[in-house]
Amino acid sequence: MTAPPLRFHEEATVQVAASPEAVFRLLDDHQRLAAHMEKPSLMMAGATMHIDTDARKGQALGSVITLTGRVLGLHLSVTEQVNEYAPPLRKAWETTGTPQLLVIGPYRMGFVLTPHETGSQLRVWIDYDAPAGGWSRWLSRLLGRSYARWCVQRMAADAAQAFCGDCTHGNA
Repeated sequence: MTAPPLRFHEEATVQVAASPEAVFRLLDDHQRLAAHMEKPSLMMAGATMHIDTDARKGQALGSVITLTGRVLGLHLSVTEQVNEYAPPLRKAWETTGTPQLLVIGPYRMGFVLTPHETGSQLRVWIDYDAPAGGWSRWLSRLLGRSYARWCVQRMAADAAQAFCGDCTHGNA
């Protein structure tokens, strides 16, 4: 069965001063990859999400990652499953079930690494849809694109920063 198409797309691309193997090892740690979700921020309305993984820690095809939290008094949760795992160049995951999020609904997300003269080019992407209904769908129209862009830019910039404290980070 083919997954339904998702209507929206955001991506961020950066140059990273490390080999694809080194960058993949860093990003393959889902706790580190999604660390921006565990810190209060304006984009998270001051809330945080807690990240749990199965025994495979998000580092194998079929591995499961769960994020839970509260924002503005509302319970949030999303379950993701790794659906592409090709070290050291590609990894992707997608939501399973119905995400309980405020501004984005179902999504597929991932990263692609390309060897480059000075290390690697990293592209982080998300394909997503709006939540199914109610006021979350309305909020998605206002904030969904900004939130999705923030997520991919944070992931890309955090990876670049991990290998080079003062480098210019391309599009992120």
